[in-house]
Amino acid sequence: MKVKKITLHLIEQKLLSPFITSSGRVDTRESILVELEDVDGIVGWGEVVAFSSPWYTEETIKTCWHMIVDFLAKIVLTETFEHPNELRDYFQHIRRNHMAKAGVETALWDLYAKKKGVPLATAIGGTRSYIETGVVVSIDSVEDVLKKINGHIKEGYKRIKIKIKPGQDYELLRRIRNEFPTVPLMADANSAYTLHDIDNLKALDKFNLMMIEQPLAADDIFDHAKLQRELHTPICLDESITSIEDVRKAIEMESCRVINVKVGRVGGLSEAIRIHNLCKQHNIPVWCGGMLEAGISRAHNIALASLPNFTIPGDISASSRYWEQDIIEPEVIVKNGTISVPSDVGIGFGVNREFIKTITKDFTILK
Repeated sequence: MKVKKITLHLIEQKLLSPFITSSGRVDTRESILVELEDVDGIVGWGEVVAFSSPWYTEETIKTCWHMIVDFLAKIVLTETFEHPNELRDYFQHIRRNHMAKAGVETALWDLYAKKKGVPLATAIGGTRSYIETGVVVSIDSVEDVLKKINGHIKEGYKRIKIKIKPGQDYELLRRIRNEFPTVPLMADANSAYTLHDIDNLKALDKFNLMMIEQPLAADDIFDHAKLQRELHTPICLDESITSIEDVRKAIEMESCRVINVKVGRVGGLSEAIRIHNLCKQHNIPVWCGGMLEAGISRAHNIALASLPNFTIPGDISASSRYWEQDIIEPEVIVKNGTISVPSDVGIGFGVNREFIKTITKDFTILK
């Protein structure tokens, strides 16, 4: 593969409803769409999933734009690639900036699959023709949370994830369990707790949760091991996992029993696949997390979740869950709690260029 042109599209979309976590609130979503065109005129698409402010990781949309324009694009336009896995080594000397790297790398994966004439899921070793999916309910009043859960259950979602924080955890989960005693339920803390809250977290064991996601600090693996020894509920690591090395250490320290894989957080599909494979060897189940993505990243997530060790429904909701209109055609549809894995080449969805033009704030072409 020889890339001759990179086009970056900075888009902004308004969420249908605000997304609220212990870390903040998101009403509108900026994203960078990465379009790679090779010398044969074939195009691959990726998406940068950083947020506009650094509340989830240190990266932002602006820093990712800078990294791609000033560093990553030069590498992609200079080198020739036989396989997307090679890009990881070329990017190795550039520290972190995983979401910027992932935006470019996923576009190269789409290009690779299209040149091979196969679906992206096939190219990465996927084994499923459909994936089961869950849904996230952000922080809200108890009554509104219960109403939303009821709606999502009727829509067929296979798992409910609730955002929690100190002071909005025990009573919320108690009410949910009273109303929905058998629904598969997990809680996501987004690093809102410390070991000083250990008794409060242990009290959540009674609610038969699938897992508690990232209760402690984003840069922590050590204290999560202490906490996991005290909890019956499995801990799932999210923000703490940025590479396969983080996974290796977490497994050795027994810091968790489940791992959330996000393509953007770990630097691309190649690293996500390596993490999947290592977890499979150690019988650690994984699931695909969500980042309020537009359709291109959502398509990459569908392909990733088709790998065999993604045994827990992920945060890959329907396009209509977040957007009045998505940037892909057809949009992602959830039917009976499942999403079909596309059989067309590459990501398996068309890109609606005319709609993208209407939501584009800036763009640049690099050659």
